[in-house]
Amino acid sequence: MIAILDYDAGNIKSVEKALGYLGEEAIITKDRDIIMSSDKVILPGVGCFKDAMDKIREYKLDNVIYDVVDSGKPFLGICLGLQLLYKASEESPGATGLGILDGEILRIPDAPGLKIPQIGWNSLEITPGAKLFKGIEQNSYVYFVHSYYLKSENIEDVAATTHFSVDIHASVERNNVFACQFHPEKSSTVGLKILQNFIDL
Repeated sequence: MIAILDYDAGNIKSVEKALGYLGEEAIITKDRDIIMSSDKVILPGVGCFKDAMDKIREYKLDNVIYDVVDSGKPFLGICLGLQLLYKASEESPGATGLGILDGEILRIPDAPGLKIPQIGWNSLEITPGAKLFKGIEQNSYVYFVHSYYLKSENIEDVAATTHFSVDIHASVERNNVFACQFHPEKSSTVGLKILQNFIDL
């Protein structure tokens, strides 16, 4: 069973639906006991960095997330769920994230001919050996919706990159922590394969 963390964020149901399509039992919950007894945990979401962290702390899910990560259980952040794994974001000066991984969440720079937020498909340059991308071809396309991006402090964490005005660290892996800036649940067969790879960890 996979626990999907419920902190009133958008885009949670689509993750549940994608996992169900793959035949995986998933439950949307904020219950600590259910989360800790699950096989894997997903932190999805779209929205504002500060508002999300406020809700996570209100529901005391921050401590649950730390315990999940410490337990070695596979953990996946999606979109805003990736950004929340870091200490801070330019979107919300003064707000404090989870600080589980090291890096910066920065606003995508303006560039001629590009609209921000980035909404649409972009190709990935995959790091050889990245577990989430097993069996996925280089330059496969996935679906992004974001105005802020990750610049990882540790290049060895980077599982995939993309380019949109700037080089973007689109996915990271460190030990049992995985995260994607894009939406695998909205990325057709490639995204389903990424979710299946997570299920199979």
